[in-house]
Amino acid sequence: MKTSFDHSGMTQDTDANLSRTLSFHELRPAQDFVSYLQAYARQKPDVAALWCLGIGIIVGWKAKPW
Repeated sequence: MKTSFDHSGMTQDTDANLSRTLSFHELRPAQDFVSYLQAYARQKPDVAALWCLGIGIIVGWKAKPW
């Protein structure tokens, strides 16, 4: 069975892989930080809950409605 190769298709595949590789290595600090916090909260939910409570108390204390 003979297989024919289309060089233009191979170029498109290579370009698609290159663009995926470039987009994979882009810096996304906010998204990375959020995913890190989510992973940390899954591993240590008690510590994450205490941090949220502490931050909520401080923000609530500083933003008093009265």
